Amino acid sequence: MNWEDFRKWGRRAADWAADYHAGLRDRPVRAQVAPGAVLSALPDAPPEGAEAMQSIFDDFEQTILPGMTHWQHPRFFAYFPANAAPVSVLAEYFVSAIAAQCMLWQTSPAATELETRVCDWMRQAIGLPDGFTGVIQDSASSATLCAVLTMRERALDWQGNKAGLSGQPRLRVYCSAEVHTSVDRAIWIAGLGEENLVRIPTQGPTRAMDADALRAAIAADRAAGHLPAGIIACTGGTSAGASDDIAAVMDVAEAEGLYTHVDAAWAGSAMICPEFRALWAGVERADSVVMNPHKWLGAQFDCTTHFLRNPDDLVRTLAIQPEYLKTHGADGIVNYSEWSVPLGRRFRALKLWFLIRAHGLEGLREMIRNHVTWAQDLAARLEATEGFEIVTPPMLSLFTFRHLATADHEAHNQDLLNRINDDGRIYLTQTRIDGALVIRFQAGAFTATAEDVAVAYDVITELAEANV
Repeated sequence: MNWEDFRKWGRRAADWAADYHAGLRDRPVRAQVAPGAVLSALPDAPPEGAEAMQSIFDDFEQTILPGMTHWQHPRFFAYFPANAAPVSVLAEYFVSAIAAQCMLWQTSPAATELETRVCDWMRQAIGLPDGFTGVIQDSASSATLCAVLTMRERALDWQGNKAGLSGQPRLRVYCSAEVHTSVDRAIWIAGLGEENLVRIPTQGPTRAMDADALRAAIAADRAAGHLPAGIIACTGGTSAGASDDIAAVMDVAEAEGLYTHVDAAWAGSAMICPEFRALWAGVERADSVVMNPHKWLGAQFDCTTHFLRNPDDLVRTLAIQPEYLKTHGADGIVNYSEWSVPLGRRFRALKLWFLIRAHGLEGLREMIRNHVTWAQDLAARLEATEGFEIVTPPMLSLFTFRHLATADHEAHNQDLLNRINDDGRIYLTQTRIDGALVIRFQAGAFTATAEDVAVAYDVITELAEANV
């Protein structure tokens, strides 16, 4: 393909994308293919010669598309959203066309300086105070890894990267069982070992980390000769929206001199609405905070904003400056490759800039408030319907429920969930609460309406009745 061919196919791709989104409600949300179906339809060997673009496009529609779960479907109520507002898709089109590698200021000054500006816009939008500085990471997993590496280096007086962990005391990091498994992976990659991720019991309706138990665990570790390094708290945990008492966690962290990271990957987007900020009261005292505009705000994946009270600690942990990466003759610049694990960086700031300008904070607030209201309404309707139990009440737009059975609740609800997803009109997932399987609902699709959530009620109750 040359650029003249691209002109033709680019227009066709834009038309296809608009038609695809216009017809999403007519498609099953989750892919309805059997394992291996797509693989078996693909040639075993790559083509030796060029193929016609029309042939490639036809195979895309006939082979690939039926095997896709439609994350932009307005009735996608599973996991958390991975929204892509149209304006964000358009921005990514430009990013792909420019195809810049934005690792350093000099490799694309505008990319670096726009990232600085939009991160500060987001800081203001979610209510973090002046003094926090932001960087765009690919995902919350990477931001959490950055935080764990910083915890490690601070605890080891910045000698871990140089001397390694051999001969050092066992470093300990503290969290509840409600945090995302990306925390476990960060502990693995940082070389700390999963046995040194200390799970603190939770309490209360928000399933918050018990601050007294946290304090006792740290004291016990110090007495055993271990080295406490940091605490990871969460706001809006993935399973059921668990939210730690951030202020209480910070009291312990400050008394113990520990680095703190707050994972608000999903719920952080809701903090653009001032009325929801009580969920993370005390966050301004954290060292590191992460939230994902690519989840609930509509910035196409991947786009994670990572805020730091003192970015110097992160840079000291990650920065490497060989001669070929130095920028000479420019003082006071920021090279964001020193703030993240990968050296290479995409121009992620552009889609966030387009998104905020095209919708405005008030437009984004309206969307989030609607999702919260619709989820609360659905939970109330299910609770009032015979045979249903709300297991965890709505935390923002997320709640869990189950359908009661005469015996074997677990098999009954797993079967109900399978029937719902095979039906195709909506998509839900499961989790476990206190060991028991429950069905999980969250409203967050960018194009969802109140009618889409009403369809969820109809599907759930219709298939539950048929399943009795």
